Amino acid sequence: MGNKECPNGVAIPPPQPFMKSLKYSLKETFFPDDPLRQFKNQAASRKVVLTLQYFLPICEWGPRYTLRFLKSDVIAGITIASLAIPQGISYAKLANLPPILGLYSSFIPPLIYAMMGSSRDLAVGTVAVGSLLMASMLGKEVNYIHNPQLYLHLAFTATFFAGVFQASLGLFRLGFIVDFLSHASIVGFMGGAATVVCLQQLKSILGLERFTHHADLLSVMRSVFSQTHHWRWESAVLGCCFIFFLLITRYFSKQKPKLFWVSAMAPLTSVILGSLLVYFTHAEKHGVQVIGELKKGLNPASVTDLVFVSPYMNTAIKTGIIIGIIALAEGIAVGRSFAMFKNYHIDGNKEMIAIGTMNIIGSFTSCYLATGPFSRSAVNYNAGCKTAASNIVMAIAVMLTLLFLTPLFHYTPLVVLSAIIVSAMLGLIDYEAAIHLWKIDKFDFLVCISAYIGVVFGSVEIGLVIAVAISVLRVLLFVARPRTFVLGNIPNTGAYRNVEQYPNAKHIPGMLILEIDAPIYFTNASYLRERITRWIDEEEDRIKASGLNSLQYVILDMTAVANIDTSGISMFEEVKKIVERRGLQLVLVNPGSEVMKKLHKAKFLDEIGQRWVYLTVEEAVAACNFMLHTYQPNPKKDESGGGWNNV
Repeated sequence: MGNKECPNGVAIPPPQPFMKSLKYSLKETFFPDDPLRQFKNQAASRKVVLTLQYFLPICEWGPRYTLRFLKSDVIAGITIASLAIPQGISYAKLANLPPILGLYSSFIPPLIYAMMGSSRDLAVGTVAVGSLLMASMLGKEVNYIHNPQLYLHLAFTATFFAGVFQASLGLFRLGFIVDFLSHASIVGFMGGAATVVCLQQLKSILGLERFTHHADLLSVMRSVFSQTHHWRWESAVLGCCFIFFLLITRYFSKQKPKLFWVSAMAPLTSVILGSLLVYFTHAEKHGVQVIGELKKGLNPASVTDLVFVSPYMNTAIKTGIIIGIIALAEGIAVGRSFAMFKNYHIDGNKEMIAIGTMNIIGSFTSCYLATGPFSRSAVNYNAGCKTAASNIVMAIAVMLTLLFLTPLFHYTPLVVLSAIIVSAMLGLIDYEAAIHLWKIDKFDFLVCISAYIGVVFGSVEIGLVIAVAISVLRVLLFVARPRTFVLGNIPNTGAYRNVEQYPNAKHIPGMLILEIDAPIYFTNASYLRERITRWIDEEEDRIKASGLNSLQYVILDMTAVANIDTSGISMFEEVKKIVERRGLQLVLVNPGSEVMKKLHKAKFLDEIGQRWVYLTVEEAVAACNFMLHTYQPNPKKDESGGGWNNV
């Protein structure tokens, strides 16, 4: 059956079976990228190969791998390994975990990601914000000093649940959940978390043995300045020197991008110099704290260490979900950024499966949360990596370190690790992005600064809740308070535009033309009814003040109304009654297919009169002008309501 049409050419779509509509809606929600398209019209054997390539992209690019790619990936892998080793040790300390776990987490997860990840540039490893979140949330349940073994096992368990959650989002195509963390909220949250991480490093930089377990600014400042007599000048001088060195190398590399390796090698250089300095001066005897012994050997199994008993399991699940979301948001954002630079596409859901799987397997092999940190991925990108094989090279370098080189880190001063963390975190405080938000969108800036303040003055969890809550609130405001505009005619054209945006747009005598700029649902139906009524009041007041002809027609441009629910239809019925009581005629312009279908089923088109539905604003204005000049001022005296037989 073909489409029906209103007298003025606006089509009414034919009815669709419910299951077909449901199938279409589900496909658009969960499969917008149509991942099954490549399987169409393929032989069974080919489908098996494509399935394998989907879940293991290494099977796709591996057969095409060349010696030229290997050379580039080896250079990139060795470069990021020089950054991953000191960063891994530093971030493990930040998470209140044994330093060796930072190396474990830079060995197994990169191997898994190299096989399953779709990004060529993402360099996998531990991250500062995830480490801080884990320390903050687990530390409320278990004291890592009094019960280090339980704390360690909870870290593995939280990593396991983070991986399960991440992989589930990918498998069930629920990646859009991560999108509720807006760019503005991430900028604020990351900046706040980086500030908190830097403040936490004052413990090692000042050589303090006692320090607050709270992460907020006031608690840290109170802890620092209440122990001024315990400050160690040797440690402070050493820390400031290494921070200065790391920042200078970063600045130098930014000025000359070809010398990216200078800043990439700086953390490892700092570790070597710091260790030699402590070894030859015996600075550990003068208040400079060192790492101490690191266990040699590869990752031991930890699958039996996972904690699945109450009340600790609840803490592990909550921690895992939160750190899992943050890790996904960072990893996918970083991957997409570099994919854009190299003009290739990464599959967000596939990335979630890869990151989730590597964390699940990592939790079985003494690793904690890993994702794709920006600093490491930027070095990987600048080093000229060609494929994810650079992660394999990095993992091999870390493996050799675990097998043979861990005793060399015995004299590494903790203050050097703190300097590495501080220099990395300063890059996450993106004040330029905050200034940009202020210039472009003040509400986005409010989201950003609220998340920042929540983290710095409250806690990481409070900041995260504020970031998500304000982002969701903004979405709700967009839905619940859609914009409506008065349209006017651009002189000498048939175009009708917002009179506020185009001051030269002219009001049409006797008509109020409104544009509704959003779908109409139960959340905004009452607001739109009240707003349309107020527009009518304001237009009548304007007409009275200017002495023009009285208002006769209310024209609603519905081009931007993609959908409507039953509350929206009820709203139109109420607006129709309000308009009729004032002796006016309601006119609809260009309702979309879904809107037309539902208005037709609800018989609202028959109530308003199908002759009052037009394809364009220009046609509606022309018809209303004709009526104004042909009939009496009140069109309701002439029209009975319309219908198919009225024309």
